[in-house]
Amino acid sequence: MRTAPSRFSPVKAAAGLAVAAGVGAVAYGSLIERNWFELREEQLAILPPGSAPFTILHISDIHMSPGQHKKTRWLRELASLQPDLVVNTGDNLSHPKAIAPLLDALSPLMEFPGVFVPGSNDYFAPSFKNPFSYFAGPSKLSTGRKHHPIPLDTDALHTGFGLGGWVNLSNRAQSIPLKGIRFDFSGVDDPHLNRERYAGWPRGAAGQDSAPHVKVAVVHAPYQRVLDHFTADAADLILAGHTHGGQVCIPGYGALVSNCDLPTWRARGLNDWESAGRTTPVNVSAGIGTSRTAPFRFACRPEAVVLTLTSKE
Repeated sequence: MRTAPSRFSPVKAAAGLAVAAGVGAVAYGSLIERNWFELREEQLAILPPGSAPFTILHISDIHMSPGQHKKTRWLRELASLQPDLVVNTGDNLSHPKAIAPLLDALSPLMEFPGVFVPGSNDYFAPSFKNPFSYFAGPSKLSTGRKHHPIPLDTDALHTGFGLGGWVNLSNRAQSIPLKGIRFDFSGVDDPHLNRERYAGWPRGAAGQDSAPHVKVAVVHAPYQRVLDHFTADAADLILAGHTHGGQVCIPGYGALVSNCDLPTWRARGLNDWESAGRTTPVNVSAGIGTSRTAPFRFACRPEAVVLTLTSKE
């Protein structure tokens, strides 16, 4: 007696494997990689000749929500690095009730000198968006009738940072002497919201014009117009975040989006930027968190960055 032919086909087998692989990738990205924090280390020879090494801890895109205990523990452990300076490039929040947990997590780091600028998620809580919309271009703040941005208590956040001794560089410039070097900082509010206004560089104080100094620009979203401005204005270093390193990357290829006009291959890491005949190193952090509406990373681990600055010699 002949048996009925099997309805199982190679096509159905491949489809089943694809579905299983997709489910596994989602589980890995949401349960494992988004909490698999790493420390990236870089070195730059930009200090005046004869200077001792200087370490900057660059943190960005924490996107804190209540109850994120793994992230809190890891942030608190970063203080063991004992950086000479902490630079926070924004998007600290992802929930209206996250300010107290964030300040608690960062309190050990606020024992060290620090500077900061805000990102859009320090002003408004994230709202749900179709994740595929990011492939159509940089995200925009939803303000239509169906979407009402939830304002965050930005003043309370900035006050907390200020009480910890960190300096707000939102559309401001300020000099800070650290380890015998005058650091000239210039920062802008978030270009992703078109809030940037350039303050130039701090003017030389009496008797300090000849002191060795380093110009550091700080920005949340690394739009090309901002990188062009600071590079043309002779910055020695630019620090930025916002991109999440692409957040979802293809192994061997990299980021698919940068959520701004930065080329995707620059969405994470230390690269040189050229403008007006000048070249400036730019460090773009892949960030520490994700929006709570898209809690997923793939082939793009969350990171903090330690930049060791050394003498030009």
